[in-house]
Amino acid sequence: MSQLSRYRFASGTAVVTGAAGGMGEHLAHGLARRGSHLVLIDRDAERLAAVAAKIRGVRVESVVADLADVAGLDGVAARVLATNPRVTLLVNNAGVALSGTFEQVSADEFDWVMDVNFRAPVALTRLLLPTLLASPGSHVVNVSSLFGLIGPPGQSAYSSSKFALRGFTESLRHELADRGVGVTCVHPGGIRTRIAESARVASGVDEAEAARGKENFAKLLTYPADKAAERILAGVEKRKGRVLIAWTAVAPDILARLFPTSYLAVMNRLSPSTARHAAQRNSTSTGS
Repeated sequence: MSQLSRYRFASGTAVVTGAAGGMGEHLAHGLARRGSHLVLIDRDAERLAAVAAKIRGVRVESVVADLADVAGLDGVAARVLATNPRVTLLVNNAGVALSGTFEQVSADEFDWVMDVNFRAPVALTRLLLPTLLASPGSHVVNVSSLFGLIGPPGQSAYSSSKFALRGFTESLRHELADRGVGVTCVHPGGIRTRIAESARVASGVDEAEAARGKENFAKLLTYPADKAAERILAGVEKRKGRVLIAWTAVAPDILARLFPTSYLAVMNRLSPSTARHAAQRNSTSTGS
């Protein structure tokens, strides 16, 4: 990464997924303030239109698409490139959450999480990589999660998708290091977004238990989404290979490296509330 100069936002075109709310919405506004033209992608047409309508001073295009339809991403990319042949930044921010142990999660539910959180970013990166390579100085951002650093119980599907995205991103960074394209992997902790209320619950999870877990876990999402977006964009500008956001990502990352097989037990001993929070994670999730 050191051979790349700082990323230049002005006059570039950024593609941002999951742009209808949360970090994606704030990333869109932050990029616009820095002079980037925007292609905003989300499945929520109404919210996406509202975000796009508030942005001034740059070109904004909205694309309504469900990233769970991985086969349909060829058409999404073709639409993007038809009007934006020079894309300089791809931000794979969209993500979904699913709570439940491996036994409680059906095969279809597991595949849905993997499609949105992993296969869609891989597909979009593949489809847009030629235009990124054609513009030296371009950049790719993949938003993993705290649960791409640790794998707590009750998050088998979500952690699998975010660990997979982390591995893909790290390999991609090394592959593109000498080709003029930077790559950043982002690991957010407890970011204040709609993730808790929009998270799905596995078919095998008791509804009352899931409702309690969502309510309790929402209280843990305290880091402002706008600050998280600024941290990400600062990392892009400086070509950082990895960005950890909030102490809820930094501390577990350190513990996971020091205690690779027993970090959860260590976390529970260090904080009396950690065990309770870990139990709540069985009923909901965090991340992008």
